[in-house]
Amino acid sequence: MSSFSGIWIPLVTPFSSGVVDQPALRALVASYVDSGISGFVALGTTGEPASLTDAEQREVLATILDAAQGLPVVAGLAGNNTAELHARVAELNALPLAGLLVPAPYYVRPSQQGLQTHFTTLADLSEHPLIVYDIPYRTGVRIELQTLLALAAHPNIVAIKDCAASIDTTLALIRDGRLSVLAGDDIQFFNTVCLGGHGAIAATAHLRTHEFVAVWNAVRDGRLDDARDAFHRIVPMIQTLVGEPNPAPVKAALSIQRRIDPSLRAPMTQASEAMFERLRVLFDAPGVDGSTADARTAANHASGDNAAAASHNRAPGTTIGERVPVSP
Repeated sequence: MSSFSGIWIPLVTPFSSGVVDQPALRALVASYVDSGISGFVALGTTGEPASLTDAEQREVLATILDAAQGLPVVAGLAGNNTAELHARVAELNALPLAGLLVPAPYYVRPSQQGLQTHFTTLADLSEHPLIVYDIPYRTGVRIELQTLLALAAHPNIVAIKDCAASIDTTLALIRDGRLSVLAGDDIQFFNTVCLGGHGAIAATAHLRTHEFVAVWNAVRDGRLDDARDAFHRIVPMIQTLVGEPNPAPVKAALSIQRRIDPSLRAPMTQASEAMFERLRVLFDAPGVDGSTADARTAANHASGDNAAAASHNRAPGTTIGERVPVSP
């Protein structure tokens, strides 16, 4: 079994005035280092890599690797140009990564044989293990179970980020036992780990980090009542964050905490004011606020050397003196 288990945060890429905000990214990563997570995913869907230049992607990855302080970092590797992907793998081989997160080629919809060749060739070329990212509603093609089982035979394909919305596939992969099964749809996290899955790559863990870790630890330790209670506390935030296209709601929530600017790059758009209002209500609701102890770290960053940056990294309708919601 691979080392891919527990909670992994697929990091957002903060922007400020249209430019990648490297200080905010560094502070964000640092705020999670002691939270109990297993690692980070850089340049996944939540990180908006399609809107970044090659140079920006390299800079983002370098910042995350440095700020992670030794926590494992997985890099996203998406695309449908095979030659470019192979060249990118050769470049990533030189970096101290824990693995590569690889979806099916988007838009072109290869056959199952084409998909198998795609993943096995990348696995052959990579010096880092591969996590297959099965997310058909984004790529346009489903990786069928028999293809996944065939890929599991490759020694360098070790895990799957499971977003296929098929309980039959999830259970079959868990029972097969060769791939670490990581939930990719946050609402399926509890189901997956209770079935024997190995954790989650969860965007909501930006906001409810300690609760996600608590669920994982409780299931691993056999404390299902504790795990269920902790998961139920996470559900309102999970359900809210899927109300608009990812990662706009996550960025909006982080901006309410004054941790990053809420902006995205076109064609993606910032979260609506209605979403901001839903998040504010959620933050203020007893027992279901969206923050964790991480917000205290972010507040400390804002009160120190990063105070100037914090003045523009705020949500509409907030001021730099406004309370940052934190858990008691």
